[in-house]
Amino acid sequence: MLTVLAENPAPNASLCGPYPKLYKEIVWNWLQSALVDANSAKIEWEGEPKPADLGRNGEHVYGWLVQFKVNARNRFGAYTGNQSHGALIRDGQVVKGVGFGY
Repeated sequence: MLTVLAENPAPNASLCGPYPKLYKEIVWNWLQSALVDANSAKIEWEGEPKPADLGRNGEHVYGWLVQFKVNARNRFGAYTGNQSHGALIRDGQVVKGVGFGY
């Protein structure tokens, strides 16, 4: 599991915007542009969205953090194995991705 929640304490949910009821659909649509072969993706959800602040250095980026693992094909056509990722959702869209540093 990602450690982003440990870096900042959970904010009050009222700061994060409306709860993303369709979070799986929102993340899936976002992954279409974030992955090389999104159609091959196998997603393992790691719980419900949680209020989070992913800002740094005194700047706040509030939203609902969805954590998940993805096993998808890379540009060589091989599956990568389960990789931990996160998506911060605010107002029905992903505003920040976590764990996509490659």
